[in-house]
Amino acid sequence: MIKIAVPNKGSLSEAAVEILSEAGYKGRGASKSLNTIDKANGIEFFFLRPKDIAIYVSSGVLDMGITGRDLAADSRAEVDEVLTLGFGGSTFRYASVAGQEWSVEKLAGKTIATSYPNLVRDDLARRGIAAKVIRLDGAVEISIRLGVADAIADVVSTGATLRHQGLEPFGEPIIGSEAVVIKRANVKPSPREEVILGRIRGILNARHYLMLDFNVAQEQLDEASAIAPGMSGPTVSPLARKGWVAVRAMVPRKQANQVMDELFALGAEAILASELRIARI
Repeated sequence: MIKIAVPNKGSLSEAAVEILSEAGYKGRGASKSLNTIDKANGIEFFFLRPKDIAIYVSSGVLDMGITGRDLAADSRAEVDEVLTLGFGGSTFRYASVAGQEWSVEKLAGKTIATSYPNLVRDDLARRGIAAKVIRLDGAVEISIRLGVADAIADVVSTGATLRHQGLEPFGEPIIGSEAVVIKRANVKPSPREEVILGRIRGILNARHYLMLDFNVAQEQLDEASAIAPGMSGPTVSPLARKGWVAVRAMVPRKQANQVMDELFALGAEAILASELRIARI
């Protein structure tokens, strides 16, 4: 039985459980149990603290896990990313009091508060900067006001929390993060694990594309196909209307409105965009 770790709480957990459910796997249910067995698919899911998942996976106790790239890096566990999931995006950055023209070089000899001490220590070591790093498990933004630290290093999504505390980020991001599927380092996914990854990719693909249907004059088909080429070329079918064809093509969701504008300007009719549930590409 394949053993997979899933975050037990927070935004990573909700999104991961939703994707797995759409991919046809058994959910956690209302019991909030630490594990659940999906007998039909031969998988046991373990619901664990996101910070611990990389450690379990790297030890070989669990086969794969879903966690944040920053969390995996901070654990220093030996794991490889086998699939990026496209949610939970954030950056990990240094920050301090706004308007004081901080730079990373000015951290030398200072005290930095963070919930990710290994990430910070590793980054400072790469830069050759000596500073004191203290670990706090939450609300690191307030540590500067309380006099515990000169600066912080924390996850930044919108920056609203920093601004509320009168802080601003400085320097380049230490790491860009998102949700990822990880596996023990240098161990390739098995054929059964590739099936799981394929299902997840199918859900992610469906979220990134729409199916576009439209009718267009045969003489304008080449131009229409250039606008909406699809993945391997559009599907074209003859219409009862002489000289016209029906066309179907997948288009990137973010480009759908622009593509529809161009097709309409070309003379295409009955242009419809439909949601996809699963898409193997």
